[in-house]
Amino acid sequence: MNYGCYKNARNASWHCLIDYKINSLPVKVSRIAKQADITLLKNSAVNLLNNSESGTTLMQNDKLYIIYADEQSAQRCRFTIAHELGHIFLGHLFNKDGAGFATTDDAEHSANVFARDLLAPACVLHELQILTAAEISRLCNISLEAATYRSERMQELEKRNAFYKHPLEREVVKQFKEFINKKKSQSYVEL
Repeated sequence: MNYGCYKNARNASWHCLIDYKINSLPVKVSRIAKQADITLLKNSAVNLLNNSESGTTLMQNDKLYIIYADEQSAQRCRFTIAHELGHIFLGHLFNKDGAGFATTDDAEHSANVFARDLLAPACVLHELQILTAAEISRLCNISLEAATYRSERMQELEKRNAFYKHPLEREVVKQFKEFINKKKSQSYVEL
């Protein structure tokens, strides 16, 4: 994925956290969808996904619907919903019939970056020094697989000290400050 697409997805995740006033982890993707007037539908209720799909977005009568494979783990469902929100907020184009997005590798990678950065914001993890996959999975309520990818990226960011360079990232940290302080004080008590 080219760096421009990566930056757009990362910045869109920060905008989403700020715009929807998310200030604690785990991020409640159902709350974001509700505030954005996007209806979440379990596939078990509508049976629209094929076996290889985890989720899709449909538009009917100018109304957006995210269908997700609810037989998967709660963590996987959360990532799928965040991924679909990424497609929506990144403005990926719909197919002609309004069913799903015209997918490209860049669009899929961008939606994955958006989901990762929405559910496990690096700046918050950095502030809390939550860096292992197990810790990230537990705090952010994401699968160990997704948390492993996030942990690997966190190691790179930590080596480069690549934090707080963008004003949106600084705004996210400011918005999470109370949560961060509370978590830090809890960790001292647990000693």
